[in-house]
Amino acid sequence: MCCRWSSGNPTLNQGISCWLTCLVWLNACEYAFECGVGMLGNDKNAGVVSDVSDSLKPGLIDVVRSRIRTKRYSLRTEQAYTGWIRRFISSNGWRHPREMGAVEVESFLSSLAVEGAVAASTQNQALSALLFLYREVLKIDLPWMDAVFRAKSQRRLPTVLSVEEVRRLLAMMEGRPWVLASLLYGSGMRLMECLRLRVKDLDFARNEITVRDGKGGKDRRTMLPRSIEEELRREVARARVLHHQDLELGFGETLLPHALARKYSNAGRDFGWQFVFPAARRSIDPRTGGEHRHHFDDAVLSRALKRARAASGITKSLSAHTLRHSFATHLLEAGYDIRTIQELLGHKDVATTQIYTHVLNRGGRGVRSPLDV
Repeated sequence: MCCRWSSGNPTLNQGISCWLTCLVWLNACEYAFECGVGMLGNDKNAGVVSDVSDSLKPGLIDVVRSRIRTKRYSLRTEQAYTGWIRRFISSNGWRHPREMGAVEVESFLSSLAVEGAVAASTQNQALSALLFLYREVLKIDLPWMDAVFRAKSQRRLPTVLSVEEVRRLLAMMEGRPWVLASLLYGSGMRLMECLRLRVKDLDFARNEITVRDGKGGKDRRTMLPRSIEEELRREVARARVLHHQDLELGFGETLLPHALARKYSNAGRDFGWQFVFPAARRSIDPRTGGEHRHHFDDAVLSRALKRARAASGITKSLSAHTLRHSFATHLLEAGYDIRTIQELLGHKDVATTQIYTHVLNRGGRGVRSPLDV
């Protein structure tokens, strides 16, 4: 595939025509990859469906998605894995993964580190996606898989705000982003755990929040801050109004985890299963194709935190997860037992929680500088 002109310099129309030809060719490559047919190589029949039954076979990416969902990985993991698999195949001339092996995998990972200058965690994520492709999808378990080098991740200390900095940050926020940020700091939940809260998981009588299906698929309980109880009740009331409006319009069915929708056919319309922080508008679910009201967009909170950080004069880089780090550190500083904090955070190993001891009492692991003696 190339663009040629009979003589002289190309005109604007010829240039546009060539660009469109290239675009069509690239789309054809991706279409062939999606459909699981030929990889558009030198074979004259590449990219052509030879049999009607071949056209009914799922594409490679469809098989990858199906396997990921069978193993109940998160939607973000699905998006990340399919993205890396696409990138790996496109960087190798759209060859089928069965035709490639350790050399191509190591070359791809090296290019990410050398040319892309990606972090070690990003490189390891790409490797995990490729190992998933070969082991779980293609059912190929070759000796070279265990020999592929994993990048060594550097242990990073978490960014922690002081109590005063948290107050200044929250003072510059308002509305639902303020409620969410306050809840993150007051309960220690992860961002998506907070956004995915269901109405039934708030226990105002016990001042308790039940976190369902957290990291690692585990449930746990954490505290419901009394200082924002009134605001949370207003959020629940707002969710009830939106749910009632959706029901009147023929919607109102929320997405349920796993197979609960089949087991309890009417549970999706029950108010207890609705999100505490519903989105302002309904949207189409990418997996089911149904129209539902999803939870509040995390990007809106991220932008609000960024503006509040600038307005409050905080120089530390921060995100929603910084509030979780600050929650754990401030509890340790207040003298609470590390095992209790481990349970509130949902850490599997107490060693993960011990990282917050680096800021106890004073800087430098609690050792006084000789200059201050």
